Amino acid sequence: MNHIEEQYDKIYGYCYYKVRNRDLAEDITQEAFLRGIEAQGTGVDIRYLYRIAHNLCIDEYRRVKADPIDDVDVSDGTNLSETVVDSIVIKEALQKLSEEEREVLLLRYANEEPISVICSIYGKSRFAVYRWIQSILKKCRNYTDGGNS
Repeated sequence: MNHIEEQYDKIYGYCYYKVRNRDLAEDITQEAFLRGIEAQGTGVDIRYLYRIAHNLCIDEYRRVKADPIDDVDVSDGTNLSETVVDSIVIKEALQKLSEEEREVLLLRYANEEPISVICSIYGKSRFAVYRWIQSILKKCRNYTDGGNS
């Protein structure tokens, strides 16, 4: 997979997470790339693409006021009851986090962005981002273990 395809997949995943609609996520991703390439050429920086995609998703929220919660997907059928319970517990824990905290986890773990990219997006130091992520993960563990903090 070349660099542009890899960036496209990451931006698409980010947009899909935000808007929960495949067609809309694809449209926003394409628009982000068009704007990014127009501004920076074919060597467009991933941080710039995330910022554009973020702004386009916000514009979409304002336009439709969409609900960011999606249904649980358990289509593989492996141990359905455990999968459903685990999925619900994780979803509930994530919903207790702020939108920004969920976004940071998406960037770091789903899109596998390095800490340096997250630092650029949020304007924080590496140490601050590292502590922030650890704090978010601790919250998630508390929520999934039945804690209330």
